[in-house]
Amino acid sequence: MDYSGSVGVKEKETTSSYGMKAIVVSMMMLLLMVVFVGYTMIWIIMPTNTYYLNWLPDIHAKTDSTYFGQQGAGILIYTFPILFTATLGCLLLHIRNINSVDNKNQRMKNSQWKRPVLVKGPLGIVSWMELSFLAMFIALLVWSISSYLHGMFANIALQAAAKREHLWEAKLESTALMLGLVGNVCLAFLFFPVARGSSILQLVGLTSEASIKYHIWLGHLVMTLFTAHGLCYIIFWASTSQISQMLKWEKIGISNVAGEVALLAGLTMWATSFPRIRRKIFELFFYTHHLYIVFIVFFVFHVGFSYACIMLPGFYLFMIDRLLRFLQSQKRIRLVSARVLPCEAVELSFSKSPGLSYSPTSMMFLNVPVISKLQWHPFTITSSSNMDPDNLSIVIKSEGSWSHNLYEKFSSIEGRWPMDRLEVSVEGPYGPASNNLLRHESIVMVSGGSGITPLISIIRELLSQANDSGRKTPQVVLISAFKKSIDLTMLDLILPASGTNLDISCLQLQIEAYVTRENQPTTHNDKPLQTLWFKPDQLDSPVSAVLGQNSWLWLGVIISMSFVIFLVLMGILTRYYIYPIDHNSNMIYSASYRSALNMLLLCVSIATTATAVFLWNKKQNSKEMGQIQDIDTPSHITTSPDTRFYDGDRELESLPHQSFVQSTKVHYGTRPDLERILSDCQGSSIGVLVSGPRKMRQEVAAICSSHFAHNLHYHSMSFSW
Repeated sequence: MDYSGSVGVKEKETTSSYGMKAIVVSMMMLLLMVVFVGYTMIWIIMPTNTYYLNWLPDIHAKTDSTYFGQQGAGILIYTFPILFTATLGCLLLHIRNINSVDNKNQRMKNSQWKRPVLVKGPLGIVSWMELSFLAMFIALLVWSISSYLHGMFANIALQAAAKREHLWEAKLESTALMLGLVGNVCLAFLFFPVARGSSILQLVGLTSEASIKYHIWLGHLVMTLFTAHGLCYIIFWASTSQISQMLKWEKIGISNVAGEVALLAGLTMWATSFPRIRRKIFELFFYTHHLYIVFIVFFVFHVGFSYACIMLPGFYLFMIDRLLRFLQSQKRIRLVSARVLPCEAVELSFSKSPGLSYSPTSMMFLNVPVISKLQWHPFTITSSSNMDPDNLSIVIKSEGSWSHNLYEKFSSIEGRWPMDRLEVSVEGPYGPASNNLLRHESIVMVSGGSGITPLISIIRELLSQANDSGRKTPQVVLISAFKKSIDLTMLDLILPASGTNLDISCLQLQIEAYVTRENQPTTHNDKPLQTLWFKPDQLDSPVSAVLGQNSWLWLGVIISMSFVIFLVLMGILTRYYIYPIDHNSNMIYSASYRSALNMLLLCVSIATTATAVFLWNKKQNSKEMGQIQDIDTPSHITTSPDTRFYDGDRELESLPHQSFVQSTKVHYGTRPDLERILSDCQGSSIGVLVSGPRKMRQEVAAICSSHFAHNLHYHSMSFSW
């Protein structure tokens, strides 16, 4: 029989389907751009008298109702556009996931905008694109300050005379108000970068790890402006003999005491967030940062729920993300094995749901109650979901008290198999939707110390692609710098503990290892690499996406449905409980009381919707996993042979069923000459990924930003801020 006709029809249907989906995606992107432009225009016109004296009263007249009151305008103008964008972004990302097209060979567009322009300084390494958006944001703040002051100072002399105040006192009061209004602009964007699973971050190509620095920038701006706002008011009250204003909690309007409590909570977080304290006393920073709850609650009491709608969208998305993380963290994850290295590092392998897919360089947060019940630490995933569909692994280097205690727990175990169950919880994984680094002709990866761990996932992903027929993978050069030769055992982690059936020779991989503090190979009496296996437990679950395989679709459902439920509950409460008594006048039910009720309804709406969707997906995952047989655990503890060195060439150790064909070149007593290595790279598109100390990242960024490095495309990973 001739099937050529039916095959042709199927190909035409597939092409037509892709074409229709491409049109739908383009229309959605166009709609998102329209909403973004409109939302941006709101921020531009907000500080003008035209907006406050003409447009806003007209909007209130059309939106204030017996159902929503004054907050109806704030929800419509400030909250709805962002939540609509987040929901539509979830749908767009869902379509992209189910319609993933192989575009690895496409060249990245506008890559010049991603080149570093600032290498050293308080902002860290900043690209042209980041600098452009930062300049636009600063321009928005400057515009807001000048516009507010221009409107406030227009009749300041008459106002001062009417109040019998000095002119400078009247100007100081207006300046204090202006600082608070401009601080709200920064606060409105503060929580967007810390929503790890946000669709908005994915739409603009950001990861939670890369966007933390934006949260830091905004945090400093917020607290600088709010602190100046509070100090100006205190000086004004003291000079005009109104210091008693600090103790007033007004029934209508601004509540001063609430603002002071919010400011004190913010100052406590700010004081413990500076690098010297954050890095040396991380626990103090971590615990005090939970004062953000006090800060937000009393900020809403201070300004009222209607005005708080300006900052509500970012915090709304953060609350959904935080609740989903909490629900996911309640599951106990099955720990399959642990590889203990003599360089005081341990690789943990967890059971994974086959449907869970993640990109290289993704990260996951880990909690081990036996070490600390409250501490959560981020680690890069070293496994590849394509290479190992059943397991997920991370590497932990002993560099702090928490990681050292964990390593000591594993290294003190000897000879028992299988090991008793170890209780662990995870959040994530979080990572980019796709990895642009894999689209280059060749890749140069530079690491220092434990910075090699994010690169392992890329090597495994490329190894999987190299064995996929018809797919071309880039050449890879790995440059790793270690302090001591014992740290070279980190290279043993490039292949998984269970081995691999893939042909390693298909990957063009060259490894240059540098031992900086030793001039020759040294013999250590430490234990060899050891693999420990753990008993399975029926209470443990595999690592899976918090909302299942269609996580973006379900996240869109949570955002949209929780918002609709909140509007319905708020409308019912306002119309049938508050309005019949005080007719939305705030005379009986104060602004603080109504703000508390609205915050309660908001939390109830999010908690109900997110929990229901989470439990539904948990039930579906349980059914799917019930059909999958448990993987047999090895019947003995495997131990790798001792590491051997031969005239500076270190042969990678044989792992189950496979070994590296190409040897690793080891250099002793020297540091890599990165400028020479990168300048010698040939090709039109070379991806350069650096993961290591700040000085190493700055050095590589400086090389990639030079005028002769047009073919070098800089990428970096950093987990220390």
